Amino acid sequence: MTVTGAQSLLKSLECAGTEVIFGIPGGAILPAYDPILDSPIRHILMRHEQGAGHAAEGYAHVTGRVGVCMATSGPGATNLVTPIADAYMDSIPMVAITGQVPRAAIGGDAFQEADIIGITMPITKHSIKVMDPDHIPVAVAEAFHIASTGRPGPVLIDVPKDVLTSETGFSWPSTVTIPGYRPNTEPHLRQIRAAAELIRRAERPVFYVGGGVLKGRAAAELKTLVETVGAPVVTTLMARGAFPDDHPLHMGMPGMHGGYAAVTALQRSDLLVALGVRFDDRVTGQLASFAPGAKIIHADIDPAEIGKNRAVDVPIVGQSKPVIVQLSRAVAEGPRSDHSRWVAEVQGWHDEYPFAFDQETDGALKPQHVVKRFDAALGGDGIVVTGVGQHQMWASQLMRFNQPNSWATSGGAGTMGFAVPAALGAKVGRPQDPVVAIDGDGCFQMTAQELVTAAVERIPFVVAILNNQSLGMVRQWQELFYDERYSNVHFHPEIPDFVKLAESCGAIGLRATSADEVDAVIDKALGVDDRPCVIDFVVDPDEMCFPMVPAGASNDDIIVAPGVTPGSRRSTQHHPVPAPLHRPEFVPSA
Repeated sequence: MTVTGAQSLLKSLECAGTEVIFGIPGGAILPAYDPILDSPIRHILMRHEQGAGHAAEGYAHVTGRVGVCMATSGPGATNLVTPIADAYMDSIPMVAITGQVPRAAIGGDAFQEADIIGITMPITKHSIKVMDPDHIPVAVAEAFHIASTGRPGPVLIDVPKDVLTSETGFSWPSTVTIPGYRPNTEPHLRQIRAAAELIRRAERPVFYVGGGVLKGRAAAELKTLVETVGAPVVTTLMARGAFPDDHPLHMGMPGMHGGYAAVTALQRSDLLVALGVRFDDRVTGQLASFAPGAKIIHADIDPAEIGKNRAVDVPIVGQSKPVIVQLSRAVAEGPRSDHSRWVAEVQGWHDEYPFAFDQETDGALKPQHVVKRFDAALGGDGIVVTGVGQHQMWASQLMRFNQPNSWATSGGAGTMGFAVPAALGAKVGRPQDPVVAIDGDGCFQMTAQELVTAAVERIPFVVAILNNQSLGMVRQWQELFYDERYSNVHFHPEIPDFVKLAESCGAIGLRATSADEVDAVIDKALGVDDRPCVIDFVVDPDEMCFPMVPAGASNDDIIVAPGVTPGSRRSTQHHPVPAPLHRPEFVPSA
């Protein structure tokens, strides 16, 4: 059968299992847009290529499948650089397809030419420039295989325009064989046995769980392992939902804005069972003082991560699911230490220093109150997406995540503007689930145009803007570390009017300025099922996000509230402590 390169591209995407493409057409990619009209693949016309990339990420976050985005050459391709970098940092499976100027024009500074392969080489798992139309099916098959296996990541396919218009045959490869690419998924039995022996001997072990557990779809197996050992668990920002928040052994999120119990458990442990993590600086703080008395078991699919930041006692290379399954079996074969006293000690820290805020009845609306009310409304179900900054930390701190793939955020890159397009992609991927984007007024203004996309496509989700009229996290740093010299951080209090902006984009616009208005607008927003709904929560502009480990400081220097460090006591007059989260007592398995 003779087809054009463009038709071969669409047929290849169909064979690879693509359900949806997020993209924007343009000159070089235009031939690929004609066969979309005859394809079962849904195309969603975004308003900016960055939004297309983040939407593909959101889709991948909540489905575990490869997200696909498409753009033209030159500025269309370069607008994908940010989401490609974001996907690379957070190990998100994504295939980005870009058009390129015709083969004869490459290198001649043709109109809208950019060396997108060279530009993105450091931020892609692999890149393919397709110079022969006959190679299109193989290129697509390889791209999807590489993006979704081993450590997931973004793959770029760059296709010159004349390759798309040339005639070719079509044959989908039955197998994918890539010389030199053979991810090691199965762990070495000797390393499993060594790790199990360390776990059995440890007195203060902690499970330090990262996003690799979610990428490996090992949440259920993790729960079995943790309950077999009976040790505390902390989940990083990228691992929220990998272990149920309501479980009595879960101590929350560690890191710069993590809970005191989670941070201190890592510091005081004698063994870290690190699963699918990369010892990120936002978790470790000052690396030299991180978990100083702990031996390290580090399991990861990417051998380059093991030992990169922290020396390891037992390295395990393998996919998280087989690693965790085999660890559970090995640990269960021998006698195990009783960790109940250690768990009680960590739980005591959790109870003494919970996440605290004070919402006065007639006082300014606290952003934490808004987040807590959304948590109550969702009941631990649904999907939560965030931008980056204070609101991101409050969402991770205060919302419950009991199911895997229920949380999507930008971790490693910290990309402002992630929330709105990622929420759109998440809703497309799981249309049956409610999707709430917790966003900041700064982040929202970077990608708000994708509300138009969602309204036109009838994609309903809620955007909760915690509007503190500033770049909140930047302002917090300026207050704490720059002598309150607020340089270029405040926004105009009335421009834009987020309600009117939402309505002009075809969305519903709501506003709340006091605590007694919050529940009603949340209820109304969650009831909208045919378009996005934006709520402008006008919150206390002076509120800061705690706990906090100052950048470059030791985790031992954690500040749990303004002026309160671990050796001191909180003043209940100014910082009342909410009732501790109720957790059922954990009874170790026999």
